Amino acid sequence: MDLITNLSLGFGVAFTFTNLLYCLVGCILGTLIGVLPGIGPVATIAMLLPATYALPPVSALIMLAGIYYGAQYGGSTTAILVNLPGESSSVVTVIDGYQMARKGRAGPALAAAGLGSFFAGCVGTLILAAFAPPLTELAFKFGPAEYFSLMILGLIGAVVLASGSLLKAIAMIVLGLLMGLVGTDVNSGVARFSFDIPELTDGIGFVTIAMGVFGYGEIIANLSRPEHEREVFTAKVSGLFPTKEDFKRMLPAVLRGTSLGAALGILPGGGALLAAFAAYTIEKKTKLHPGEVPFGKGNIRGVAAPESANNAGAQTSFIPLLTLGIPPNAVMALMVGAMTIHNIQPGPQVMTSNPELFWGLIASMWIGNAMLIILNLPLIGMWIKLLSVPYKFLFPAIVLFCAIGVYSTNNNTFDIWMVAIFGFIGYSFFKLGCEPAPLLLGFILGPMMEENLRRALLLSRGDWIVFVTRPISAGLLAAALLLLIIVLLPAVKSKREEAFHEEEA
Repeated sequence: MDLITNLSLGFGVAFTFTNLLYCLVGCILGTLIGVLPGIGPVATIAMLLPATYALPPVSALIMLAGIYYGAQYGGSTTAILVNLPGESSSVVTVIDGYQMARKGRAGPALAAAGLGSFFAGCVGTLILAAFAPPLTELAFKFGPAEYFSLMILGLIGAVVLASGSLLKAIAMIVLGLLMGLVGTDVNSGVARFSFDIPELTDGIGFVTIAMGVFGYGEIIANLSRPEHEREVFTAKVSGLFPTKEDFKRMLPAVLRGTSLGAALGILPGGGALLAAFAAYTIEKKTKLHPGEVPFGKGNIRGVAAPESANNAGAQTSFIPLLTLGIPPNAVMALMVGAMTIHNIQPGPQVMTSNPELFWGLIASMWIGNAMLIILNLPLIGMWIKLLSVPYKFLFPAIVLFCAIGVYSTNNNTFDIWMVAIFGFIGYSFFKLGCEPAPLLLGFILGPMMEENLRRALLLSRGDWIVFVTRPISAGLLAAALLLLIIVLLPAVKSKREEAFHEEEA
């Protein structure tokens, strides 16, 4: 009964003209920056924070939240159409979404992403509304040891996820972890692996690597081919919406992705990103139906599952922020900044001392999700128009957008040179047959793993046994070990290689 009362209070707040307007502005801005490669929600929210001074607190947070989940949606658009993950959680969508676009099925891919996102967003918001208080209890049980073990499980999941050679997948993860170590050591304040380059003391930016390896790397690979062999889209796109068969395959994938995303999004430390990778891994492990396209070749489940997972995770990542005051990712850290600007202390007291803000924000997410589906599905035709642009005009535009996006993050020309370098590294991966997705996961999780490992060892006075004496941590490590043993079993290994060999054929 309390839930209904609280939600009616929330909808009363969200349905005012001002708040509806800011929700719409947030959703449109979010989708736009998600579609533009290189300009992520972190950069946009950071640029817009000063503008929220003049707004009422509820309107400011509703707009910033709209930018966040709007970008989750928009990021899938560039991932599918031009092989550029606009957001870290769209890295997995690239694998099958881009292949669908190449086969003239960009419409169904975008619709699968949109419908999956809408469903997952609604479920995630419902979970946020109903389970925020009890779920904080679970989050309290996660200490540094548990987070470290969870990330180990995530990395082993990425090895399973990577197609081709296991050795190459492990090498990519190790390379990602090493790249994550570049920058200033938090504990000692000493610059590591920066080679006396001042710009590297802050570390290498995620956007720099993602745009370079995926964006520029793909362009260089394309331009290296003779013109008649080059990747060129045709303007003919058959059917804008998924077929009945597509829906039949999508539905279980969306449900699995949503459940996983909702659960992992609650955990501080990039749960939504882990959820996208984990959802794709689960789909790859699920048996293919007769006549179904292999994964990596344009399977619609490979788009629907990770998109549902990252959107459900995006909604439930508000739980640790609003109930514990812990920002689980960079965007939520900026939301803490926005709340502080308006003299609101994020944490358990928000729900009791400022119920209009708490429930108004939750209600606005439902409205925002509905706005996104209404705004974006009719515009699929417009996004597909991008496919008819000749490649000789398209690639300079992508290069320019990436350069603008990367420059606007830190206002630093050094980052543009770094993107160019990573473009050639991405091209090398393409020539060597290495998949770059595990590298990005290793890069993102590396610093968080190191931080949690150090914290856990500080608390246990250097005793490594802490990772197996804590039940949740031990369970996660056991699951990681089991997964590794299964993948390394000779019978499973040969079957895996056979499956990937068939996919490449």
